[in-house]
Amino acid sequence: MSFPTDAEIAQAAAMQPISKIAAKLGITHEKLEPYGHYKAKINPAEAFALPKKQGRLILVTAINPTPAGEGKTTVTIGLADALNYIGKQAVIALREPSLGPVFGVKGGAAGGGYSQVLPMEDINLHFTGDFHAIGAANNLLAAMLDNHIYQGNELNIDPKRVLWRRVVDMNDRQLRNIIDGLGKSVDGVMRPDGFDITVASEVMAVFCLAKDISDLKTRLGNILVAYAKDGNPVYAKDLKAHGAMAALLKDAVKPNLVQTIAGTPAFVHGGPFANIAHGCNTVLATRLAKHLGDYAVTEAGFGADLGAEKFCDIKCRLAGLQPDAAVVVATVRALKYNGGVERANLGRENLDALVKGLPNLLKHISNLKNVFGLPVVVALNRFVSDTDAELKLIQDECAKQGVEVSLAEVWAKGSRGGADLAQKVVNAIETQPNNFQFAYGTDLPIKDKIRTIAQKIYGAADVEFSAEANAEIASLEKLGLDKMPVCMAKTQYSLSDNAKLLGKPEGFTVSVRGITVSAGAGFIVALCGNMMKMPGLPKIPAAEKIDVDENGVIHGLF
Repeated sequence: MSFPTDAEIAQAAAMQPISKIAAKLGITHEKLEPYGHYKAKINPAEAFALPKKQGRLILVTAINPTPAGEGKTTVTIGLADALNYIGKQAVIALREPSLGPVFGVKGGAAGGGYSQVLPMEDINLHFTGDFHAIGAANNLLAAMLDNHIYQGNELNIDPKRVLWRRVVDMNDRQLRNIIDGLGKSVDGVMRPDGFDITVASEVMAVFCLAKDISDLKTRLGNILVAYAKDGNPVYAKDLKAHGAMAALLKDAVKPNLVQTIAGTPAFVHGGPFANIAHGCNTVLATRLAKHLGDYAVTEAGFGADLGAEKFCDIKCRLAGLQPDAAVVVATVRALKYNGGVERANLGRENLDALVKGLPNLLKHISNLKNVFGLPVVVALNRFVSDTDAELKLIQDECAKQGVEVSLAEVWAKGSRGGADLAQKVVNAIETQPNNFQFAYGTDLPIKDKIRTIAQKIYGAADVEFSAEANAEIASLEKLGLDKMPVCMAKTQYSLSDNAKLLGKPEGFTVSVRGITVSAGAGFIVALCGNMMKMPGLPKIPAAEKIDVDENGVIHGLF
């Protein structure tokens, strides 16, 4: 039996005018800033003036991702559609996809099957231009910094201690480490430099955590860009760059409204990676979804050890948010992969491998329930190859943890396929205790915060710090920049910092090789293992399969 592709389903879907979607939220047509017929920007101040709804916040997270795919975004969209299907009013808040993964190996991030946000092609490509504006603001700061050095260097910036890098929203390993300023004296000051991917930039983090345009400008000004030769910090506001940067972002900061195939309103806004950044959509979009909906459904990137931890410890802490429940997405196939089964054999029943892989799911459940104090439901994204014995094993093990499992079929059935999940999430919110708390206090020393995350969330035995990391920690403590939450940059594929350690590894040591500070965003970044802020393309990039025909229809986008 053959199924249509995600792209075919999306292209066949009948979209409603965006004004009709906005009307479901009480937003009138004249309050929209349309980008064509099916996308619009929303003025947050005007939207927040509308009557406030119940605003239950549901966080969708997952086990550690595998090549088999878990379908977290698909379940997020399907859950919101299903909540509306069972008579609840739900709104979605998602991240915008980065062009790097779209043209690399991961593909797009608009959901799948009959649980997608539309227009899928626009969302996965240029959308409303937010990422271009973020890249421009980032690179304006870089240009002003280097120009300041060239024009006499009044701030006495040390060219060897410039922290700020340029960005491009593409996987391009060639740009990781470069020497710029070559040529004649009028071509700038020669120094080592490099590019990060746009979604890993601090401007993206600031954009996603700002509560309004004034807060955005303040945070931009607080970005630490370099050190002077006497060791004093140099901020973006010292270069008088933050006003112009905010001007570039004045339209981008307004949340984007789109729709699902089922007509559920969806805010798609901001897009930091969760392995190297904090991995959540904008605070503005989440708050708007809560304000305008009885249920706001959002997701955090990658596994719960990354996205969900950062959602709770960074985003909720800095924005004053509190989730009402968490949904952990898993698949039988992914759990068997964590149990040591090769990808080619995942379609075969293997209870022994499932037993070995299940601790990964159970650890994420335990973290959400026992560390963060949240009601939890497991969404088992169902595949036709799943056997009754495998499904029962997972349900039985989760039941021992006091957690219900729902067999989600939202890819194939859309809203109907998530009705059971929606009801179980509503029941969990209404009947289970919510003792939400953070995993650590920000007053702890930097090393203790990192060690707490590694031991409590990952299950590590200990943490080791490089000499460089130790020096940077001492510097941040001296500057008084140590009382912030920590953003761990580590592999998404394992609870550890070693991508090859699947399942629930034990006795491992997390290696912190570097420390940076995102003073504008308001967090410290710990670089673990071999994580880098500029990915590369695979041997066969997804871009090779993407094309557009003479009618302007895009093919090969997934």
